Amino acid sequence: MTHKSEERKPFGKSTSKRGGRNFDSREKYEKGNLKFGNKSFNRNDRDEDKTKSFVQKRRLNKIDKDLHKDTIRLNKYIANSGICSRREADDLIVQGLVEVNGKVVTEMGYQVQKTDRVIFDGQSITPEKPVYVLLNKPKGYISTTKDEKARKTVMDLVANASPYRVFPVGRLDRSTTGVILLTNDGHMTKKLTHPSFDVKKIYHVTLDRKLSVEDMKTIAEGIRLEEGVAKVDQISFIEGKPKTEIGVEIHIGWNRVIRRIFQRLGYEVEALDRVMFAGLTKKNIKRGHWRILTELEVNNLKML
Repeated sequence: MTHKSEERKPFGKSTSKRGGRNFDSREKYEKGNLKFGNKSFNRNDRDEDKTKSFVQKRRLNKIDKDLHKDTIRLNKYIANSGICSRREADDLIVQGLVEVNGKVVTEMGYQVQKTDRVIFDGQSITPEKPVYVLLNKPKGYISTTKDEKARKTVMDLVANASPYRVFPVGRLDRSTTGVILLTNDGHMTKKLTHPSFDVKKIYHVTLDRKLSVEDMKTIAEGIRLEEGVAKVDQISFIEGKPKTEIGVEIHIGWNRVIRRIFQRLGYEVEALDRVMFAGLTKKNIKRGHWRILTELEVNNLKML
């Protein structure tokens, strides 16, 4: 996916309005969007890996340190909630727009406790710093916070990712693999899952038999499902791969929509891997592993 201000580069030569394009290769489209500043990955560059690991640990240690403090300055409390910066929080406090335990507080440097109730603009706020965890989900895990049948969930894989509780943004079914975002940022979650934002996803689909050109054109024109007509943004064969492997870009978030599209035409999806979500890819993340988003990636999500 590219930002709206950027010019979209086609996947390859087109043989229909939407369908028939060629993804360059699996390796290429897993590398991600260049706007995120991704550099070529050298597996032998251990120094770079150690640096990234150190930065992530330092970031999490800072969050953990703040988490265990008994009191916190009110402006930092507000800033940590994600509403504004500390300097802007000072202005809100001076203007009398913040309440602590039902009383307006205008004192600079005021200390609040974890048990205090802080109200801004009529709503209760919490001092949690937003955390964004990108996971390369393996097969056999469900995308919920808990499961009544005691099945493995994505929460088991990110248990040590944050001192705060994070939640999956959207869902991948149990047999689907690939990139999934987890966060404690409720506003971001609503944004990325609301249909009006048209968040793009790219899937690598493996079918039980070769996809015909006629069926590819049919999918490109739209397949009627229970919710309505399911339209993909792009569909193509993957260059250098068998005709059973297809690249699909889509923004619809209906349940199991990719599988149902192909099933409607008599195909079975043998493997489904999400390689991109909202511009985020699984590059450099091994299956079952995770990493914390960079500030640049978070800013790009906020600009979507």
